[in-house]
Amino acid sequence: MSEQTTLESLLEMGFGRNRAEKAVAYTGNQGIEQAMDWLMEHENDPDIDEPYVPPAENILGGKDDSQSATEELTLADTAEGTIGGDGSFTDGENGSKRPLTEEEKLEQVKRLEELMRMKQAERRQREQDEELEREKQRRKQGQELQQIRQKLQDDDMKKLAEQRRKEKMEDKLARQRVKEKIARDREERAQKFGGGGPTSTAATSPPAQPSLSSPTSHGPPPTKKEYDESRIQVRLLDGSTITTVFKSLEPLAAVRVYVQMNSNTPEGQDFTLLSPYPRQVYTEMDMEKPLKELGLVPSAVLYVTKK
Repeated sequence: MSEQTTLESLLEMGFGRNRAEKAVAYTGNQGIEQAMDWLMEHENDPDIDEPYVPPAENILGGKDDSQSATEELTLADTAEGTIGGDGSFTDGENGSKRPLTEEEKLEQVKRLEELMRMKQAERRQREQDEELEREKQRRKQGQELQQIRQKLQDDDMKKLAEQRRKEKMEDKLARQRVKEKIARDREERAQKFGGGGPTSTAATSPPAQPSLSSPTSHGPPPTKKEYDESRIQVRLLDGSTITTVFKSLEPLAAVRVYVQMNSNTPEGQDFTLLSPYPRQVYTEMDMEKPLKELGLVPSAVLYVTKK
């Protein structure tokens, strides 16, 4: 099929002249299959419908093209004859030429259209396969990215859990140190202030014995019993209570520290203590006074109030 025959075939199939001329020129007039392949590959080019401008040294339809075109076999060659460049049919036996009939042209166009449909189907299948492969790659990359994100999230959770565990341990050690300090302070205060208690009790005990042994004696009245401990019950802000025993010579501050360590009072919230009967709000100066001096021996009930 010569250049003119390939061009006419493309035009009869519905391609624009500019597209057909470019397909014939850029494929080197190698046949209708190559021309259709070129058109399908370049159908989305922005300049596909612009007129074809041949190079200066190789003008479409020139002498060299005409000479090469006559030397090529085409898809329309048959055992009986060959289609010529002018649309004629060359008989293989006597070499005579005759033009193609309308039926032959229609048959030729049908064959070309069928070939075009096959090419388009192959192209669509190839594009579907490529799209499927790209989708597989996207899913694989998405899964890998999700795994990386999950690993980072797991690492963050582990770090957070480890940090919280350390904070709890440090808080526990801090509370333990405070409790140990309170215990040491109690021992020191007991050693410092508790030495005179037994002596005074022993000194006052003998005068009381005569009154017990001799009902008729009229000695001095018995001395008031000395208590060296005080049972303190503290009612918290939420209505719950905590109870413990302090030395009578311990300061009221020891009760306050005990409340801070064993109540559900929010950390950092300041509070004060008061006695309901008779009502008395204890100040900062009262915190250094012994429980005995404040009249909280041998037992007392205190309330926690917000400042």
